[in-house]
Amino acid sequence: MYAIASELTANQVLQAFHRDAPFLFLGAVIVAVGLIAAAFSVIRRKLDPVLIYFALFAILYGLRMWMRSDLMWLTMRGSSLYAKVVYAIDFTVAIPAFFFFKAAGLLRRQTKITGYVLGTVLGSLALATLVFGPQPMFYKTANVLVIAAVIVVIVRSVRQRADSQDLVVIRRGGLIFVAFILWENTRSALGLGFPNIEPIGFVAFLAALGYVAARQTLQRDQQLGEIQKELEVARRIQLSILPAGFPDSANFRVAARYVPMNSVAGDFYDFIVADDTQAGVLIADVSGHGVPAALIASMVKVAATAQRANAADPAGLLAGMNAVLCGNTQDQFVTAAYVHLDAASKTFRYSAAGHPAMLLLRNGEVIEIVENGLILAAFNYATYTNATQPLQPGDRFLFYTDGVIEAANASGEFFGKDALGALLRQTSQLPPSGASDEVVSEIQRWSASQEDDLTVLICDYAPVG
Repeated sequence: MYAIASELTANQVLQAFHRDAPFLFLGAVIVAVGLIAAAFSVIRRKLDPVLIYFALFAILYGLRMWMRSDLMWLTMRGSSLYAKVVYAIDFTVAIPAFFFFKAAGLLRRQTKITGYVLGTVLGSLALATLVFGPQPMFYKTANVLVIAAVIVVIVRSVRQRADSQDLVVIRRGGLIFVAFILWENTRSALGLGFPNIEPIGFVAFLAALGYVAARQTLQRDQQLGEIQKELEVARRIQLSILPAGFPDSANFRVAARYVPMNSVAGDFYDFIVADDTQAGVLIADVSGHGVPAALIASMVKVAATAQRANAADPAGLLAGMNAVLCGNTQDQFVTAAYVHLDAASKTFRYSAAGHPAMLLLRNGEVIEIVENGLILAAFNYATYTNATQPLQPGDRFLFYTDGVIEAANASGEFFGKDALGALLRQTSQLPPSGASDEVVSEIQRWSASQEDDLTVLICDYAPVG
């Protein structure tokens, strides 16, 4: 007798599985889509309401398909709690659906009010089902409300004008799904014996969303490709505004290293004057990064070029640049430092605008040269002064942007001026090109990641004879 009962149960399970296989497969696919949407939101590290509500909607919908299958009922027969949960999910699944349509901008104000009323009633029915168990009256109430709400959504959606092709596709997919919902609730309210085909409508809606997602992905890829091409052109243009190198000089040796954080950057340097007897070295750093900073860096180039008449007067040169830049940088500012080395008078003159101090290596000792005024492009009343000092054979000058000393390691510790000064002493026997390479390499070894543009200039006063 027991063997016959067991065989009957096995046959029932097998028959239930064959009947439910398509819906079990669709339910698994829908849950997987919901989990992917949720994972994508987590990967983006941004709680996107559209993705979150869609994920909840899809997961609940697919889970309901599994829980309502004959196979699961057969497995969980006799469990009153299971029946309560299944019927409660029937009422709950529409709530994240409403919030998804709302977040996606597919509902108008009047439709939103209808959705809030529907969500409140369905939530109450779900709680009542968990407490009192499934009741026919609960289902009749839900069917009538859903039918009314669906009719409102259809009427409003037909009247609403679509602003884009993507919205048209999503709306059509949504209307197909809504039509299936309307049919299912009508069938349930009237007690008709037709099979439940509502999941087909949900699959049609998923297909519409998938089409839009694929189309937008292709568009983004094309846009990204165009942006990358434009950035490459911008990078070449920006490199073209930097001097190729300091010309051969009887008294000066200069090397520069420029490592942008992005394709383009806000660091800038120039040689205002460069011959056998003079060297005018300018370094500047625009606040911010990327294209906006690079555009302003090109303005710094124009402003500096316009001040070549003040090449021997650093304070005058910075004041002139400030006058050109003020009011033209969209609230971004510029730090800068400029030194004029004169082999004839054996002196150098230095001035800066909010820039990190220039370092002078002389006889094995590192000296900070500080003569700072206000940053450029921020205050039209800013004034600057010169620091004038004697120039000695063997002097080495180091210019840098704040990305050098503010480079942080994995522990968050800055590289700092002390380490930079020590590195300047350690590389004193290297030519300017080798020393600047070593400085940049050491910064990159120290940094956990490059968070700012890096620019280093080293200038030697090495008179012949």
